[in-house]
Amino acid sequence: MAELATIARPYAEALYQACTAQSGADLHGAVAWVDELAAIAANPDLRQLADNPKVTAAQVFDVIAGVARSPLSEQAKNFLHTVIDNGRVQALPEIATQFRALVNQQNGSSDAVVHSAFPLDSAALAQLGTTLEQRFGRKLNLSVQQDESLIGGVRVVVGDEVLDTSVRARLEQMKAALTA
Repeated sequence: MAELATIARPYAEALYQACTAQSGADLHGAVAWVDELAAIAANPDLRQLADNPKVTAAQVFDVIAGVARSPLSEQAKNFLHTVIDNGRVQALPEIATQFRALVNQQNGSSDAVVHSAFPLDSAALAQLGTTLEQRFGRKLNLSVQQDESLIGGVRVVVGDEVLDTSVRARLEQMKAALTA
């Protein structure tokens, strides 16, 4: 949704500038709390609450802060107040995405989602991470999602690039070759 991306951009950029302006700023810590706020804001019930004209901004803030797993820092509280006061709770997931992209750009890294048919242990994930970093030519922030429909192998999504070594992909390639 282009409109939501346009709305989110100034918030993500302002937060990024505020985080980098602080000496010793913990960008990864900020990414963590922004992602947590985005996950909370993605809940349809919370969006309905935030859109209710009978509910005050303070009440919405209290609900979000109460649901958060860890206490919010002063910076997180100020940011959340700004977003709520401007009626932009629905933009929080997009703000988080854009903020993460700015942090990744500074670090020269990218987010990567590894879809695996089976759970990966930490040693296998570390080895896979090393191989993928060589393949994509940059540092990757890996997250794993289990997808049993892959049958075996992995499917890796890095931005708009996809590396699919799953059994399902191989079967699809065989099917295409046989029907051609």
